[in-house]
Amino acid sequence: MKTGNQHIAGLRDGRAVFIDGRRVEDTTRHPAFERSIRSAGKLFDFASDEGNRELMTFATPNGGRANRIWQLPESFDDLKQRRNALEAWAGLHAGFLGRAPDHVASCIAGMYMGLDVFEAYDQARARALADYYVYARDRDLYLTYVIINPQADRSKSASQQKNAFLTTGVVDQDAEGITVRGAKMLATGGIMADEVFVTCIQPLQPGDEAYALSFAIPMNAKGLSILSRKSYEASAPSVFDNPLASRFDENDAVLHFEDVKVPWDRVFIFKNLEMCQKQFHATPAHVYQNYQAMVRLSVKVRFLIGLARRIAEINGVLNFPQVRETLGQIAAEGGMIDAFVAAMEAKGVRYGRYFVPDRHTLYAAQTLTQQLYPKILNTLRELAGGGMIMLPSSVQDFTNPEIAGLVERTQQSPAAGAADKVKFYKLAWDAVGSEFASRHQQYEMFYAGATFVTKAHSFRCYDWDAAGSLVSRMLASYELADELRTSQAA
Repeated sequence: MKTGNQHIAGLRDGRAVFIDGRRVEDTTRHPAFERSIRSAGKLFDFASDEGNRELMTFATPNGGRANRIWQLPESFDDLKQRRNALEAWAGLHAGFLGRAPDHVASCIAGMYMGLDVFEAYDQARARALADYYVYARDRDLYLTYVIINPQADRSKSASQQKNAFLTTGVVDQDAEGITVRGAKMLATGGIMADEVFVTCIQPLQPGDEAYALSFAIPMNAKGLSILSRKSYEASAPSVFDNPLASRFDENDAVLHFEDVKVPWDRVFIFKNLEMCQKQFHATPAHVYQNYQAMVRLSVKVRFLIGLARRIAEINGVLNFPQVRETLGQIAAEGGMIDAFVAAMEAKGVRYGRYFVPDRHTLYAAQTLTQQLYPKILNTLRELAGGGMIMLPSSVQDFTNPEIAGLVERTQQSPAAGAADKVKFYKLAWDAVGSEFASRHQQYEMFYAGATFVTKAHSFRCYDWDAAGSLVSRMLASYELADELRTSQAA
C-alpha cells in the first residue's frame, strides 16, 4: 500500500503533458493540476492508514495486503465488504472523481476473473493479463483507460478514416513487442494516473484488425503525448469560491501515440475483433467496472440530496408542503439508486469461483440514472432560485470591510450567518451550475455510452423468457372456443 506522497512523487516521471500551448514540466506543482493530484494522494493516504486496514485492504494469495479495489469477491459478503470500501473512498470526493483508481482497477480485476476467456483465445496473452493484474495490484497502481476512438467521420470504421492512424493501431511488430501509432480518448484521470489501459470498447468492423488491441503502458512511455482539455482547476484558484473545481478536477485528455513500443508481456489482445468485445462482455469486466461506477454515483447523488435539503434550510422553506414534496421526490430517486446497488449484490451470480453483480440490474440502473442525473440538478436549481447566482464576486470581497459589511447585510438566512450562507451556495453552484458542474452533467449522461447503448445492454440482458412465459401462461388459461360455447349455452 502506497501513501499519498509516494503516489505524487511517482507522477514526477517525465510524462509529456501539454496544456495551453506548452509542455508541463511537473504536473504535481502546476496550477492546472496540483490540488486535484493532492486529492488523489489523499485517497491513498486513507487506504494505507492503519486504522482503515480492515475496511480498505484484503489479504492477497502471496501473504500481503492490497487495496480492496483489486479484490476478487468469492461471496456475497465479499462483494458487500468491497462496496463498503468503495463508498468510503467515494465519500472523500463526494463522487466527483469519476475515474478514481477504483474504476479501472475494477475493469482489470473483472478481466482477470474471466481469465478463462483469454486462455481460450491465446495462452500467452492470458498469461500477460494475469501477470499484469498482480503487478498493478501489488504496486497499488492508479490506472486510467482510453477505450474510445477519436470522433471524426462516425459513418466510417477506424480503417476507413482519411488518416489510417487517426485511431491507435499497429505499425509494426517484432520479437520484443508491438509498435503503435494514433490517438485514443478520453483519458479521464490520466494526468494523475500511473499507467493507462488501451483498448476499444466500440464494435470494430472487418478490416479494422490493426486497431483491435488491448495493452497497458506507463503514462511516461516514450512517444506518448497527453493533450489536456481546459483545466477547471486553473480557473478556480480559490477553494472557497470553487470548492469542487479547485480540488476534484480529474481532467480528461486525448492520448497520442507516436510509434510507442509495447512489450509483449503488456499486450493482452492482438488484432482480434471478436476478443475486443469479449474482454468486456464475456468476462465480468463490464459489469464489475460499472458496478463500481454505480456505487460512486450513489454517493454523489446522496451528496446532491444533502445539498437540496440544506438549500431549503438556508432559505427558510423546509416546512413548506410543496418543498417537502420536492425533497421527498428527490429522496425517493436517491433511494432508488441505493436499491439498485443493493439489488445488484443480492441478485449476484457465480462466475467460476467468483461472485459478481447481476448484469441486468446494472444496465437497468445505468439506463435510468442517465435520465435521472440532469433531473436532480434541475430540482436543486428550482429549490435555490436566484440564491446560487447573486453571490459575492469572490472571497476577496470579505477582505474589504466596507464590502464585507454589505455582504453581511444582504446575504441573510434564518439558518446561517452571511459567510456560511455564501460558503454553502458557492459549493452548491460548483456542483450544479459552474463549468465544472456542466462537465459532470455531460459525464454522468455519457460515461456509460450513449443512451441507446445502455438501453441495448438492458434489452440484451433482460429475462425475456420469464416475462414471455407469464404472457403465454395467461393466454393458455382461456380459449376462444370455450368462450363461444359458454355464450351459445347462455
